[in-house]
Amino acid sequence: MIADALKKAILQAAIQGKLTEQLPEDGDARGLLKEIQKEKARLIKEGKIKKEKPLPEIKEEEIPFDIPENWVWVRLGELFDIARGGSPRPIQSYITTDPNGLNWIKIGDTEIGEKYICNTNEKIRPSGLKKSRFVKNGDLLLTNSMSFGRPYILQIDGCIHDGWLVLSPLLQNLNKEYFYHLLSSYTVQKEFRDSVSGAVVKNLNTDKVRLAIIPLPSLSEQTRIVEKLKSLLPEIETLKAEEYRLDNLEK
Repeated sequence: MIADALKKAILQAAIQGKLTEQLPEDGDARGLLKEIQKEKARLIKEGKIKKEKPLPEIKEEEIPFDIPENWVWVRLGELFDIARGGSPRPIQSYITTDPNGLNWIKIGDTEIGEKYICNTNEKIRPSGLKKSRFVKNGDLLLTNSMSFGRPYILQIDGCIHDGWLVLSPLLQNLNKEYFYHLLSSYTVQKEFRDSVSGAVVKNLNTDKVRLAIIPLPSLSEQTRIVEKLKSLLPEIETLKAEEYRLDNLEK
């Protein structure tokens, strides 16, 4: 459909720095990366996140396209603490209707194309926490099996099962909506597909996602990209709805 192709092209232009003006006052994203590295070192020292094996340097042949000079190529694992969910078993023993239960965030609570997770249909007992993964408002979730690679932004706290990966930003003021659009883009989705090609079971794991290469703009430009997409994408959805309407009329 024209609308789908147009959305794909707009997201691709956004992550290549072609939707927004490059402003000198934005500074260089390399400065932002240094700030993130400093924060990561602090979190490791305080025992809040685990120290992972160093990520490999990005080789020139891995870079899929040119980006503005003040942007930088990074691996997702340099910006996010990435972990897999876990399921207390048998799960039915942990499901509760107690208001003090923890939100049990399932892929079934979402729809393809939605951006946010705001509520859940079920809760689990707090005792299930030690066998699961606690996630927080502002984290990003990524499906890692079946329809893998679907991103969402959390607007609640809760626990996730092993069908999810959580991407917790190492620096809280990273623009979550920019990274939602980035993870939805053709380039990143292709990288995910390529990483699982040949596997019998098509699953993303933490190592594959940590290694994914992405373009990083400054915080200011992340915000401008998001604002630009907010003005463009609703028009695409309107076009898509009209395409469906006309298609159904023809049938």
